[in-house]
Amino acid sequence: MRITMDEIVNAVCAHMAERQEVPVTAVEVELNWDEDQGYTAEVWVQGRSRYLVEANLKESIMRYMLAEYDQRVYPSQITLMLDDEIYAEIEQ
Repeated sequence: MRITMDEIVNAVCAHMAERQEVPVTAVEVELNWDEDQGYTAEVWVQGRSRYLVEANLKESIMRYMLAEYDQRVYPSQITLMLDDEIYAEIEQ
């Protein structure tokens, strides 16, 4: 199963909104990839910036998969990839 970049952004927004106890609309996300850091995201919550690493992104995707698709997945089943945009492949 493939999770699109938009779905990953939605997953991170929902996860951070829940953790910070703010509305989803108060969260902004920018996904990144570079050779040194790998997959990361810069997240702004009510104007405060923080960086998430790949493990944080996978945690958000795990919660999203359970909430949206009623599927429990584990970090080892999630592979982040880059083509024209970042996406995630989920092993079933």
